Amino acid sequence: MDIQVGDILTMKKAHPCGEKRWQVLRTGADFRLKCMGCGHEVMGARSKFEKNVRAIDPSGRML
Repeated sequence: MDIQVGDILTMKKAHPCGEKRWQVLRTGADFRLKCMGCGHEVMGARSKFEKNVRAIDPSGRML
């Protein structure tokens, strides 16, 4: 899966604030994601997040 910094990920499950979209802040073996609703940041294993991705929107990417 080609996920880069700045991408907006739509996840299968919603964050407790109700938002399903997350912005990618860091990639590598781990991802750091920021909730587009409340701004909460989480960091976790790439494999765990990749399973929960429904769609990737590269429009948030900085070129």
